[in-house]
Amino acid sequence: MKRICLWLIFLQIAFIHAGIAQQARKTAGAKRYLYVATPGIRDYLGYGGHGLLVFDMDNSHRFVKRITTRGLHPNGKPSNVKGVAVSLPLNSIYVSTLEGLQRIDLTTEKVVWEKAFEGGCDRMAISPDGRTMYLPSLEKGFWNVVSCETGDIIKKINVHKRAHNTIYGASGNAVYMGDIASPWLHIADPKTHELTRKVGPFANYVRPFTVTADESMAYITVDSLLGFEVGDIQKGTKIAHIEVEGWERGPVRRHGNPSHGIGLTPDEKEIWLCDGHNMRMHVFSAKPPYQQLTTIPVQDMPGWVTFSLDGRYAYPSSGEVIDVKTRKVIGILTDEFHNNVASEKMVEIQFAGDKPVRAGDQFGVGRAGTP
Repeated sequence: MKRICLWLIFLQIAFIHAGIAQQARKTAGAKRYLYVATPGIRDYLGYGGHGLLVFDMDNSHRFVKRITTRGLHPNGKPSNVKGVAVSLPLNSIYVSTLEGLQRIDLTTEKVVWEKAFEGGCDRMAISPDGRTMYLPSLEKGFWNVVSCETGDIIKKINVHKRAHNTIYGASGNAVYMGDIASPWLHIADPKTHELTRKVGPFANYVRPFTVTADESMAYITVDSLLGFEVGDIQKGTKIAHIEVEGWERGPVRRHGNPSHGIGLTPDEKEIWLCDGHNMRMHVFSAKPPYQQLTTIPVQDMPGWVTFSLDGRYAYPSSGEVIDVKTRKVIGILTDEFHNNVASEKMVEIQFAGDKPVRAGDQFGVGRAGTP
C-alpha cells in the first residue's frame, strides 16, 4: 500500500511538472498586452474614453490600439464598464456594463454578441476551462450562471441582497461571491450551481476581496474599514482584523468605503491595499502578523488593483504602472491622444501570433504554485 501511495504521489508530481512545461512551451516568446476597458470608473469618459485600450507591456506600456466596443445606455452614451474577463478556449474577452454583457473575439476584434440581462450586470468571473461565467446582477439578490459561448442563462442563484464581486477559484471547484449587503463571503459549488458554504462573519459588509491559489485564505475589505480582514476558507471563519497605521480614514469620492480594492502579488508574499481618501497604496506582508511594509502615493483615488502575471507590475486603477520590487512608479497609462487612462477593469493577455495563449485576471488573485 505504501508503494502504491508513493507511486500515486510521483505520478501527481509528474503531471504537475508536465503541465508547467507545456504552459512554458505555449507561452515562450509570447507578446504581453494589457487590455483596459473604459469607461472603467463610473461612466466618466475623461479617463480614457470608450473602448478596449491595448498597451504593450514589453515596450514600456506604450499605447497600441483602441478596440471598438458596444455597451451603451438607452440614450446612446457609453455605459459604465463593470467587469472584464477572458476565455482562452473561446478566443474571447468579455465586458460587462450596467445593462448587459458583450463577447469580443480577440483575433478579429469584432463583437460576437451583446446581450442585455434582467437586473443588469456586475463584476463577473469565468471558469478555468473558459466555458462558464458567474455573472452577478447589478446589486440585486442573485447571480446568473451563463454560457460563455452563447450568453444563455444556465441557472439563477439567489444569494442575499446586493450581488457584486465574483472570483472563480483556480481549482474550478468553488466560486466566491461577494454580496455587498452581507458580512459573509458566499461560496457556490459550480458542479451543482448551489450555495454550499460561507466564510465569516466579517466586521461589516463584504467589499472587494481576493483569495490564494490553493483557496485556503481570503483577504477581505469591508465597509468603514481602512484595512482588511482575513478569512480561513476551509474553516469558514474570520481569523484576523488589520487596520492601516499612520493614516486617517476620511471621505472618499466613490464606492463609499475607505479601502475599495485589494490584491495579492502573484507569489502571495504581499497584500496591496487601496486607500481612496489618502490616495495611497498600502503594502502589507501576506503572512501573520501582516506587517505594514510601506505606502505608495498615486495620482488619483485608487479603487482597484491588479498585477501582471509575472508579478513584476502593479496596476492601481489610478493609472500608474508600479514596479512591485522597487515600489517605484515607472509609467502612466496614456491613450492615443496622450490623455491619462484610468480604469478598475483591466487584464493581461499574452499572444502567440494572433492567438491568446495565457490570460490574467481583473482581480489581484494569488498564483503561488500555479503555471
